[in-house]
Amino acid sequence: MDHAQRLIELERRRRRAARLLEAGVAQAEVARRVGTTRSSVSRWERRRQEGGAEALRRPKRFGRPRRLSDAQCEELIEGLKIGALAAGFATELWTLPRIRTLIEQRFAVELTEPSVWRLLRALGWSVQRPTGQARQRDEKAIRTWKARRWPELKK
Repeated sequence: MDHAQRLIELERRRRRAARLLEAGVAQAEVARRVGTTRSSVSRWERRRQEGGAEALRRPKRFGRPRRLSDAQCEELIEGLKIGALAAGFATELWTLPRIRTLIEQRFAVELTEPSVWRLLRALGWSVQRPTGQARQRDEKAIRTWKARRWPELKK
C-alpha cells in the first residue's frame, strides 16, 4: 500500500469511528472495532466535537509547501530524462549535488541534498547505481573465453 492509499484508509477509519461514537458506542469498543488505541479514538472524538466531521478529514499536505511548483517539477523531470551531459556535466551520471545544481540554475531555488532526495522520491524516482567495471576489462577476451574455454570447463 502506497502512502496516499494509507492516508485514505486512515481517514476512512476515523470516519467509521465517528459514526460509531455518534451511535453511542463506547470509546474502548470503537478502538477495538477500528483497530486503534483508545487514546486515538479520544483525540478523534475531541476533534469531531470541536470541528465536526470535517475535522477528521486528512489534510491535503503535511509540513512545509514544496519549493517547486508542479510545472517546475515536470520541467525538472524532463531535464533529468534528457541527461546530465545535456545539462553540461562531464558524465551521464546524475548525483544529488548535480541535481541540486540543476535546480539552482533552472529555478533559482536552493535545496539541501536531503531535500533534493525527498523531492526525487516524491516524484517517483529512485537510486540507480551504475555497475562497476574494471578499466582494464577486455571485452574481446571475455567473448573468446565464453565461446571457447567455458564450454570446455562445463564438460
